[in-house]
Amino acid sequence: MTEYEKVLSSLQALCVKKECCTSDLFKKAVKALDGDREAADRLLASLVSDKFVDDARYAAAFAREKSSLTGWGPAKISLALRMKGISRQEIDAALSEIDPERAEDKLYKLVRAKAKTLVGDPYIKFKLIKYALSRGYEYDSVETCVCAVMDEMETTE
Repeated sequence: MTEYEKVLSSLQALCVKKECCTSDLFKKAVKALDGDREAADRLLASLVSDKFVDDARYAAAFAREKSSLTGWGPAKISLALRMKGISRQEIDAALSEIDPERAEDKLYKLVRAKAKTLVGDPYIKFKLIKYALSRGYEYDSVETCVCAVMDEMETTE
């Protein structure tokens, strides 16, 4: 078995275990093939044609996972996918699959949990807004959520 075939086989096995994007696989292929970019391109083309890797499928899985499990907002997901070399159309399609109500519920849960750690802090509202924005949520959603959580905190005191 040639080195190319060994690398192809190992990358196929990796793709079977988890979703991968073309940019990550290309980097792995170049490294495994000692910098041979042409062979890595051929290898990647083979993986794409055999449906082992699909950036649209990867983007959708990534967006679902980061939104529901990690609590990332659309801005952070979009940035992470752009850094992986995913196209704007594929990113938009992946983000459209996220349930907005579940994402909003996740934002509220995150902000409520963070608020509990900041009780008594004079800058709580500012810190909650900063926290939620850093999670990748849009300002309008963040402001509405933070105001609601602040109101909840005032009524429970």
